[in-house]
Amino acid sequence: MAKIKVVDFLIQELANLGISRFFGLPGDYCFKIIDAVTENPETEWVGCTNELNAGYAADGYARLNGYGALITTYNVGELSAINAIGGAMAESVPVIHIVGMPSSKHIKNNTLLHHNFSTPDYFASFNAYSCFTQGAAILNEQNAKQEIERLLYLFRKHKKPVYISIPEDVCDIEIEAVPEIKSVRSDRQKLKKAVEHALKLIEKSQSPIVIGDSLIVRYDSKNEFYDFLTKSGLPATTLLMGKGLLNENCQNFIGTYLANYANPNVNYQVNNSDCPICVGTIFSDFNTLNFDIQITPDNGINIQGTYTIIQGKLYDNILMKELLNELSQNIKTQNLDFIKDKSCPAHSIINEEKPLDFEYITSRLEEFFNPDDCIFTDTGVFSYMMPCINLPENAIWYSQLLWASIGWAAPAVFGAQLAEPQKRMILLTGEGAHQLTFQTLSSMLRYEIKPVIIVLNNFGYTIERVLSGTPEAEFNNIPDWNYTKIAEDFGGNIWTAQAKTNKEFDAALRQAELAVEDKLCYIEIFTDELAIPPLMKQIYQS
Repeated sequence: MAKIKVVDFLIQELANLGISRFFGLPGDYCFKIIDAVTENPETEWVGCTNELNAGYAADGYARLNGYGALITTYNVGELSAINAIGGAMAESVPVIHIVGMPSSKHIKNNTLLHHNFSTPDYFASFNAYSCFTQGAAILNEQNAKQEIERLLYLFRKHKKPVYISIPEDVCDIEIEAVPEIKSVRSDRQKLKKAVEHALKLIEKSQSPIVIGDSLIVRYDSKNEFYDFLTKSGLPATTLLMGKGLLNENCQNFIGTYLANYANPNVNYQVNNSDCPICVGTIFSDFNTLNFDIQITPDNGINIQGTYTIIQGKLYDNILMKELLNELSQNIKTQNLDFIKDKSCPAHSIINEEKPLDFEYITSRLEEFFNPDDCIFTDTGVFSYMMPCINLPENAIWYSQLLWASIGWAAPAVFGAQLAEPQKRMILLTGEGAHQLTFQTLSSMLRYEIKPVIIVLNNFGYTIERVLSGTPEAEFNNIPDWNYTKIAEDFGGNIWTAQAKTNKEFDAALRQAELAVEDKLCYIEIFTDELAIPPLMKQIYQS
């Protein structure tokens, strides 16, 4: 039987999952892992400015690629990235975190080495990561192959992060080269019963409605979801994190669910449905606009990645992809009357030059977006603008509305662009979030990726000014940076502009449409401190 080193086996199997880029930082305990990446002809090392940025980049990469990978050294490196892995865990983004540890003899003898406490604890970070991942392991000579295969099974099934820590000496241990990873399949009997139960409930209902969300993409079920909608003829909406999942002109799409703040027909049909069919939904506060939704998913049909609940009955170990496929093949087409809520296309008319406000920013960006664009926003005021925009065909909005860690979006765009270099990436971020992960701009320039970055400078944490109720409080202020100047100082192929008025913003976007073919485009825009989108005003100032 052919043999292979542990670390080469792991990288080989991750490459077979489609991971070609590995994000991280070098460290003396993870050199062998990075060497395995660079020596594999199918994989490439992507060096980042810090571990948190690397973790966010792996998250962005995984959202488009399907899976992502992060490599750090132990303790000081891995703990710097734990917030990124926490976000991936919360939002079901499959990122594997591979950590290089000191040799087994030092762990066994509890030797005091750098990156440890004065009273050594080689398991502290492992214990922490056990709470932030679907599965975790420290490899040794006896368990290496078995634990890799176990964790890769969990990785593929649950689409959540896993953690593997490898002592230096274990990297070089030889194991059998042939993997024995269990296939991810549904329990066929439970799947059959769930399909029968779901079809029976749908057929007897008077006002069923499908509510889709972001986990459909995570669990690789987008095509099956479309097929189910086409075959069933049922009306469909999405929650905020699913914005862009359905094209605005999709026959079944009635509009985005915006609670009672907008799209009143959608709100009525959702909250008066006798059979809500929730697919990949995340019922969090931000995603439901402060829980202003009356349905209880488990009382209808709640289809999640690896289980389904129908009228309170749990069917576990069935996959979303397979359930949707079975429903599509067996459901009768419904001929239901439903009402669509669709706002009119934006028209950013300039009658006179005025300071920028969100009415103009929103309408002009809607015109700027192209089909197939990937639009990333940080947690902040832009997250309250995007839900009300009509997206062009196949354009997707990416956000982190559940974990809601500011600073996520810039490095996520970096990773996403490396996953899909042919797509146009657009980053919308406030300057407060931007300061947290600004260094990732240098990584973008280093790897010659060319997103369009729009930084909103409104002189502090505007969303915190609104939420705190004390907008003038000192803690809402941030250092004043010259963002375009700092961006230019990184060097590289970059075009920058600033805009304080509607005419200046219009001109900047027109130039960016041309410049983005060759350069990273970086636009800083300015508004008043408390300028916010209309939806945000409705929620927090009504």
